[in-house]
Amino acid sequence: MQTHLHRHRSGPGLAAPPAMAELFVDECERTLPRVAIPRPEIHLVVRLGPSIRDGLDAHALGARQETHRKIVPGGQRIVFARLHLSTYEAVLGVPASDIAGRIVALEDLWGDAATQRLRRRLADARDTAVAASILEHAIAERIAMADAPGAHARLAFTAAERLASASVRAVAGGLGVSERHLRRVFREAVGVSPKAFAKLTRFHRALAAAREDGATSWATIAAAAGYYDQAHLIAEFHAIAGTTPRALLAELQAAG
Repeated sequence: MQTHLHRHRSGPGLAAPPAMAELFVDECERTLPRVAIPRPEIHLVVRLGPSIRDGLDAHALGARQETHRKIVPGGQRIVFARLHLSTYEAVLGVPASDIAGRIVALEDLWGDAATQRLRRRLADARDTAVAASILEHAIAERIAMADAPGAHARLAFTAAERLASASVRAVAGGLGVSERHLRRVFREAVGVSPKAFAKLTRFHRALAAAREDGATSWATIAAAAGYYDQAHLIAEFHAIAGTTPRALLAELQAAG
């Protein structure tokens, strides 16, 4: 059962973002298949339960571009914290490009001392909601202690906002930089290329629209999400999810 504890709030800007974009828990009462849809954002993940070595672990999930399918054992409880783009280096301690497409143990990023402090707090949590609050607090602490993002990172964050409605060429031109420069700084700060970021963002717009109203035609969804046409949407769903849009919706519904 997935429970969202905290969603994005409108904040005062990149200089002072909320601790994260989204925080939710997945409490698996019985062994079930799970579908991990890729996002351009980085996640911190805490797993708790008897199937986990020592009862809990913590990892960072780098930006991914393909869907992953797995079986989650019953009794496992998982806390997911989806980070804002602007907080990556503050929270991780390394550029987003360093963990792109990877699962990295938190101690490899935060060091043993900081990770052990978090583990001790999590071990004392009376339930998953408290564990989520502990993780959120630890993330907020790292953001508060970090320096503000540099000029290259700020350029990438501005580009990410504009890629929702413009091509990479148009965004680079509007920012007064070359496409090559934008691709370099964007990949370092965000973990994927501008083109991949736009592709994943478009995919999530379409998927959210389809899940919200199953009666809407795919052609209408494609146009609203920014695809050239329905064929373009179907091709990108195959590339990202390995299946058709309709089959993916059925899979997600079955996974719960």
